[in-house]
Amino acid sequence: MLGPLNVVGDITGCKLENGNVITPKGFKDAWNKLYEAGWKAIGVPQELGGAGAPRSLQVLIEEILSGSNAAFNMYPGLAYGAAEVIEQFGTSDQKKHWAEKMFAGKWGGTMCLTEPHAGTDVGSAKTTASRNPDGSYSIKGTKIFISGGDHDLADNIIHLVLARVDGAPAGTKGLTLFIVPKIRTNADGSLGQTNDVSVGALEHKMGINGSATCVLNFGDNGQCIGWPVGGEEKLNQGMPQMFKLMNAARISVGVQGVAVASSAYLNALEYAKERKQGSSIAHWKDASAPRVAIIEHADVRRMLLHMKALTEGIRALAVKLCHHQDQVHANHGKDEQKASYHQGQVDLLVPLVKAYGSDQGFRVCEMAIQTYGGAGYTRDYPVEQYCRDAKIFSIYEGTNHIQAMDLVGRKLGQAGGANLQAYLGDIAKFVAAHSNHPTFGAAVKKLGAAQEAVAGTAMRLLMWFQSGQTAMVPLSANRFCEMMSELTVAWLLLDGAIVAEEQQKKVAANHPDHAFYAGKVQAALFFARNVLPGVEHKAQLLADEDKTPLDISDAAFATV
Repeated sequence: MLGPLNVVGDITGCKLENGNVITPKGFKDAWNKLYEAGWKAIGVPQELGGAGAPRSLQVLIEEILSGSNAAFNMYPGLAYGAAEVIEQFGTSDQKKHWAEKMFAGKWGGTMCLTEPHAGTDVGSAKTTASRNPDGSYSIKGTKIFISGGDHDLADNIIHLVLARVDGAPAGTKGLTLFIVPKIRTNADGSLGQTNDVSVGALEHKMGINGSATCVLNFGDNGQCIGWPVGGEEKLNQGMPQMFKLMNAARISVGVQGVAVASSAYLNALEYAKERKQGSSIAHWKDASAPRVAIIEHADVRRMLLHMKALTEGIRALAVKLCHHQDQVHANHGKDEQKASYHQGQVDLLVPLVKAYGSDQGFRVCEMAIQTYGGAGYTRDYPVEQYCRDAKIFSIYEGTNHIQAMDLVGRKLGQAGGANLQAYLGDIAKFVAAHSNHPTFGAAVKKLGAAQEAVAGTAMRLLMWFQSGQTAMVPLSANRFCEMMSELTVAWLLLDGAIVAEEQQKKVAANHPDHAFYAGKVQAALFFARNVLPGVEHKAQLLADEDKTPLDISDAAFATV
């Protein structure tokens, strides 16, 4: 259903006609079938019409949907995220009136933060909200880069808009989150008049062309109204509320990264098995030797195993985070100490999932093109689109440098550093338990060395903060985020490989699962031997405190 529309959306894109966005042919039917089949209701609370499944299951379904058509899945994904915010922070009436229809796919949803003059600097937002006598607020302003900002898939679109109420403080503390529908609704949920929300333009992008990225104008005619999420007692609390959606979106972006990476890898794997070129290295001097499938060539096998390890490792990272989320929910009100531990791990892992998932998702797509050779650079095969689509993932929902700064500037020090110590302690326990393992012992010892390197570098970052060398922190944040991500992925791959090796003993050698388990073992060993040692190297680079990018003058960047 979604896969065949991926190339359709890429080629035709979205169109702006008479102020309304027209999505690619087939998208509307796919939207209806997606909701009819119940795929988007898996994780929705039961009281709002869903199955109430755990997030660790929902995230795997989201990967499948995004892997088949990342551009399309942004529409229902954003509707779900916006509905979650209303479900958590809205009044009972708002949950019933807005969230229920959004979860059901009758209405769409967006998040509206970015403005022309204020990208990452959200606190500079100029969109205003003025109270009306009936308790609604008149909204006026412009938002840009709004994914799914308008479309023809649902009957209505509910925008979550950050705006500043008259007289509110400057900066992020003065922002309120408003429910602003494209079309006003009546008390019974039926649609009324339009709400003075207009599409100023559609962005022309490198990829995800089937996703409408809009400039939205609110209140050009003074007729746009909205309501504070949670009512007027929640004025000036927009950023904490929006962080709920932003965190969910950041996890989703990491999942998009691994989803598209998985599709690129699986296509490259299939091509490598079928494409014949060159003879085996064993017969390289024999001009008459038969051509072999390129999967028999050593470098192609290296690329394929690297892609497999990254894809499966980042998937495990996303599931690990969602498992922690499930445990927060399960223990809330029952065992607050456990709930606090799991929430701390969620906070630590969000920037890793988003940054590493999106960065390496793009790298896997690039590697997939290389596996195809020249054919991969053409539109005859899907991997060139995957690569274009994947590039945005490291940019939106906060560039990956923002994720790295969030990690080192906020997350490492949360709870007085207890969350980080718990994370490092979990890995230390794993190392102690398996460092003498007959198959994985050497790899586990490398994991232990990497864990110590991450712990030492975290202390170095703290020292830079305390000693006034603050410029070194943003200079090094991305590298540390990558170190911590690689440490976590190696841990999860090895953990899974130990289980896989035991399970492999229970199945016959000719059973498909036997090869599946063998793949888990080899992927973990490859990552531990070829990627994980880089963590120690990166730690040494940070310890060297190279300040060249800070020392070079602006003029010296010139090449002539």
